[in-house]
Amino acid sequence: MRRDVNGKAGSLLNLPRNVWAVSITSFLMDISSEMVLNLLPLFLSSVLGVQTTFIGLIEGLAEATSSLLRIVSGWLSDRLGSRKWLAVVGYAISAVAKPVFYVANSWLTAAAARLGDRVGKGVRTAPRDALIADSVGQEKRGLAFGFHRAADSAGALLGILGALLAVWLTQGRASHLQAHTFRVIVLVSLVPAFLAVLALAVGAREVALRRTGRPSIGFRGLGKSFGVFLLLAAVFELGNSADAFLVLRAQSLGTGVLAILGMLAAFNLVYTLVSTPAGALSDRIPRRALIVGGWFVYAAIYIGIGLTPVGWSMWLFYLAYGAYYGAAYGTARAFVADLVPAELRGTAYGAYATVVGVMSLPASLLAGIFWDKFGPASAFFFGGGLALLAALGLMAWKGPDTARATG
Repeated sequence: MRRDVNGKAGSLLNLPRNVWAVSITSFLMDISSEMVLNLLPLFLSSVLGVQTTFIGLIEGLAEATSSLLRIVSGWLSDRLGSRKWLAVVGYAISAVAKPVFYVANSWLTAAAARLGDRVGKGVRTAPRDALIADSVGQEKRGLAFGFHRAADSAGALLGILGALLAVWLTQGRASHLQAHTFRVIVLVSLVPAFLAVLALAVGAREVALRRTGRPSIGFRGLGKSFGVFLLLAAVFELGNSADAFLVLRAQSLGTGVLAILGMLAAFNLVYTLVSTPAGALSDRIPRRALIVGGWFVYAAIYIGIGLTPVGWSMWLFYLAYGAYYGAAYGTARAFVADLVPAELRGTAYGAYATVVGVMSLPASLLAGIFWDKFGPASAFFFGGGLALLAALGLMAWKGPDTARATG
C-alpha cells in the first residue's frame, strides 16, 4: 500500500482533486434532492391523494428510466474517454427538473418532475463513479468511494434538517404535509442544486484513460466474476423497493411528518459517520465480506420493520439502515472497479447501475401490490427474504474477494 508524505496510509487530505470535487458536488445536490424527494411520497399521498400502488409505480418507473440511460452513458464515457462533462450534464438536468415540483398540482406533473430528476441521475452516475475510480489507485479506492458516500449522505442530512425546519416554521406539528410547505421547500432546494453543477464544472478535471482497445457495449470484456456479482445484485435489488415505503410505513404506525424527518436525519447521520471508515476498512479486508454483512443487516431490518407494531421502533431501524448503507453501498462500487479492466469501468458502472435501477421498477411495484393486497408487513417480508437469499449466494460464491489491481 502506498503511503502519503506523512507516512499515513489512506489520508483524506491526500485524496485527489477529482474525488473532492465530485464529493462536494454530491454533497450540494443531495442537500437539494433530500429536501424534496423524502417528502414527495407524503405530498403524493396526503396532498394529491395518490394510492400507494401508484406511488410505487411512479418511483419504479422513474428509477427504471434512469437506469436505461446509465449503461449508455457509461459506455459513451468509455468510448469518448471523457467522464467529467457527461456527469456535469446529468447534474444540470436534475437541477432544471427541480422547479417542476413547485408547479405540480397533479400526480402526472409530479411524476414528470420525478422522471426528469432521475434522467439526470441516469446520465451522471456511471461517468461520475468511473471518474472517481480513474482518479485513485486500488489501495485507496475503498476510501475514495467511502468518502464520496459520506459527503453524499452529509448533504442528505443537511437537506433533511432544512426540510424539518421548513415544516416546523410553516405548519408546526400538523401530522400531514401541506401543499404550501412542500412548495416552499422546493424553492429553497434550487440554490444548492445549481451550485452543485457549478462545483463539478469548475472543480473536476478529466483523467486520460489507458486503452487496450475500443470499448464494447457487450459484457464479454467485463468478465465472468463481474457477471456473477451483477446477478446476485439483481436478486438483492428485486427486494430493495423505494425508500418511500419506509416513510409510508412510519406514517402507517402513527409517526408524524416532523418525526419522520428526524428519522431520516438520524439515518443520514449514521450513514455519514460509517461510510468513510467502512470504505477504508474495505481497502484492508475483502470487500465482499462487507457487502455480505451489509445484505444480512438489510434482511434483518426489513423483516423487523414488517414485524414491528409500534412507531418508535422505526428510529432503531433507520439507524441500522444507515449503518447498512455506510458499510455496503460505497464498498460495492469499489468492488466493481476491482473486477473489471480500467478502460471498461464506465460500461461496468453503467451496467451495475442499470441493473440496480431497472430492478427498482418491479421491486417498488411488487411492494406496492403486496402492501395494498396483504398489508404493509408483507412488502417488507418480501424484500427481507430476497436480501437474505442474495447474501447467502454472495457468501457461497467462490469468486475473487478483490481482483487484480487495474488502477
